[in-house]
Amino acid sequence: MAERENTPDTTTTTMPTSAPQLHLDAQLCFAVSAAARAMSAAYAPLLEPLGLTHPQYLVMLVLWEHDGLRVTDIGTRLHLDSGTLTPLLKRLQGRGLVERRRTVEDERVVEIHLTDAGRALHHQALEIPAAMACRAAFDGAEFADLRRQLLTLTARMRG
Repeated sequence: MAERENTPDTTTTTMPTSAPQLHLDAQLCFAVSAAARAMSAAYAPLLEPLGLTHPQYLVMLVLWEHDGLRVTDIGTRLHLDSGTLTPLLKRLQGRGLVERRRTVEDERVVEIHLTDAGRALHHQALEIPAAMACRAAFDGAEFADLRRQLLTLTARMRG
C-alpha cells in the first residue's frame, strides 16, 4: 500500500464568530471602499464619451475651477502624491487637453494649463453631476449630509 504524504489540508475553514467586530460587513473601510468603487463604475459610462477616466475627470474638475495651477497644488487639492498625479497629467497632455509649463521664476515649478480642447470638454461635462445625482437618488439634504460626513471622515483620517 502506498504511503500517504503528510500535506496540509487546503479545504476552507470558518473562523469562530466570536469576534463580530472583525466581520467584513462590520468594517467602515469596506463600506467606503465598496462605495468608492461603485461610484467610479457609475461614472465610467458618463465619462467614456469625453475619453476620461474618473481620476482624469477629477483633475479636469480642478483645472476647470482654477486653470494654471501648480502640479503640487493640484495634488494637494485631490489628495494625490506626485507619483500618482504625474502619469495622469502626462496622459491628459498626450490627449491635448492640458499643457505643462515651467514657471519663469523657478523652472522646477510646473503649472498645468488647459488647452482649448480641455476648455471645450468642460461644456460636454456639464450634465454629469446631474446624471450622478439622479443615479444616487439622494434628495438635496441627504446629499449635503453625506458629503459633509465624508469630508469630516477624510479630515479625521488624515489627522
